[in-house]
Amino acid sequence: MKKDQANKRLVELRKLMHKYAFEYYVEDNPSVSDAIYDGLMQELKRLEEKFPDLITEDSPTQRISAVPLDSFKKVNHSTRMLSLNDVFSREDVEAWIKRTEKLAPGNKPEYFVDIKMDGLAAALIYENGKFIQAITRGDGLVGEDVTMNVRTIKNVPLVLRETEKFKNFLVGRTEIRGEIIMQKKDFEELNRNQEANGKPVYANPRNLAAGTIRQLDPKLAAARKLQFRGYDLIREDPNEVPTNIYSYEVMSGLGITRNSQATTYTEIDKVMNFVDKWDKDRHELPFNTDGLVIKLNDRELYRSLGIVGKNPRGAVAYKYPAEEATSKILDIVLSIGRTGAATPIAVFEPVIIAGTRVKHASLHNSDEIERKDLRVGDTAVIYKAGDIIPQVDSIITELRPKNSVKFDMEAELKRQYPELKFVRPKGEAVYRVVGATGSLLLKKAVEHFVSKSALDIDGLGEKNVVALVDAKLIRDQADIYTVTKEQIEKLDRFADLSSSNLVKAIADKKHPQLPRFIYGLGIRHVGTQTAIDLSEHFGSLDKVSSASIDNLMQVDGVGIIVAESIYAWFADPENSQLLDKFSDVGVTPVFESSAKGPLHGKSFVITGTLNDMSRDLAAAKLRDLGGKFQSSVAKDTSYLVIGDSPGSSKVVKADKLGVPKITELELKQILDN
Repeated sequence: MKKDQANKRLVELRKLMHKYAFEYYVEDNPSVSDAIYDGLMQELKRLEEKFPDLITEDSPTQRISAVPLDSFKKVNHSTRMLSLNDVFSREDVEAWIKRTEKLAPGNKPEYFVDIKMDGLAAALIYENGKFIQAITRGDGLVGEDVTMNVRTIKNVPLVLRETEKFKNFLVGRTEIRGEIIMQKKDFEELNRNQEANGKPVYANPRNLAAGTIRQLDPKLAAARKLQFRGYDLIREDPNEVPTNIYSYEVMSGLGITRNSQATTYTEIDKVMNFVDKWDKDRHELPFNTDGLVIKLNDRELYRSLGIVGKNPRGAVAYKYPAEEATSKILDIVLSIGRTGAATPIAVFEPVIIAGTRVKHASLHNSDEIERKDLRVGDTAVIYKAGDIIPQVDSIITELRPKNSVKFDMEAELKRQYPELKFVRPKGEAVYRVVGATGSLLLKKAVEHFVSKSALDIDGLGEKNVVALVDAKLIRDQADIYTVTKEQIEKLDRFADLSSSNLVKAIADKKHPQLPRFIYGLGIRHVGTQTAIDLSEHFGSLDKVSSASIDNLMQVDGVGIIVAESIYAWFADPENSQLLDKFSDVGVTPVFESSAKGPLHGKSFVITGTLNDMSRDLAAAKLRDLGGKFQSSVAKDTSYLVIGDSPGSSKVVKADKLGVPKITELELKQILDN
């Protein structure tokens, strides 16, 4: 790979990984599995090792990640809570051991190994044996004070257990670092109760534990069965804790729960035997894990080796490979992509794969469905081996329902898209919309995206969009953010000033309002009001994109047809790539609840023609202020705006329901104030 290619790839990787890191460490709501993030990190490290002059200060390899939220008081850690370099094979472990032995010649190191817990990292502070504070990891340097919530965890001792052997740890400051987790049995019980009460289930134990600790009501934390497990002990005098295995003995003595599986070895064969054993037996553990921690047991030797970037030389995290799981196919929905291609999407019962809750997978085309003989009701083997998009590997035919029916692609196209016609071109496996070429669909999609009701980008009218598409400067909506002034100037329609203005107008819309962005995506059945309702209900694009069909149907005005359409759009890999591309070019939708707007709770209907503004502009202004624009008069209508040549039916209905009538001038006064 050439240097310029490497630099481009590094920029792409860093942007994507910053997004994932924020979701994982700050929002506690990761959108990808650890296996995916690990793979990207390994690629990033390899490229930076090959081109060290391309390393930047904002690279994920140069800092831990993210910053804490402002919901709790920020607290500085006594010493940085570091992350560990990941290894994935015996060869990786051997290479790490050789490096440590080279850095510490003449030593025969002893290695400490323990199971890596998948929870929320936190530090418990004890003064003279009394629990005084709990701090989340945060960005490693600064965490959040979550003392009141952690106090509710029953296995966290409020006073350390007194013991003669470890009485010195009851004097002064003792810090216990560990993970806040929820055991699998408690998580499953909680989700069963959620389902029984008609409430949404939680994605995985880690997210639930993290979300519970990082909310403001200690009563909620007390109601959930969380657990703390220690993995480190810190004293002001480090000589009091000479080895990692000794720190575990101290924690047990003081009444701190820690993993009983932790042990030490001096030979790599025994270390790898431990790795292999827990690769097979990890599912029997009471908590989730994705690997092991391997450290130098001698803490003085560990400290002497120092740190590279933000990772200690004396420890690594061994990560297990991605997993497979089985799940029942509930439905097959169809998504129409930007080229007019119809993509079938399998919707299955949510299942945890590699630590992430997944619920849909692309089936690519009807030939793939026929090859795998996949039917609704089948039990499928789902895998996620490093890919962002889950895949259906095979079907367990022995579990097939007797009344199952083969999937009929053409029949489903007619049912789900009755207004469209499809054709399967000769030699292709994909059905496409008749009469709609990729170029035509792209032009319409971009025109919609930049329209007044969507992102409202000045200077990108129909003719300019056509010019950009025909010149092959844009191949999707995200490409408009990559077009340069120099590229635009070469087109017949643009001069120096107009090209500069257009580039600036596009750049000004890199942080669009979330409802406008969702509407601009052109999801079938999603109009401006539905986009607002989705934004108000979920609060972020990530939550909308990960919502189930049932969750979507909880939004006002969203029925099964609209929910299936939204779900299929976000499940389509082509659309997932588009959203990733938006992120890569720096487009981040922002959400401000209309509940804060002065017109929140007010609904408006317009009849007749307005003189000083279009109906669409008036509707947009009302929505921006938190109001709701309705097409017809109803009981909840606050005002009927009377323009020129009003419709009599709306006026009559307003009089019947007692809805106040106002003029265009009065509407302008409301909007201006």
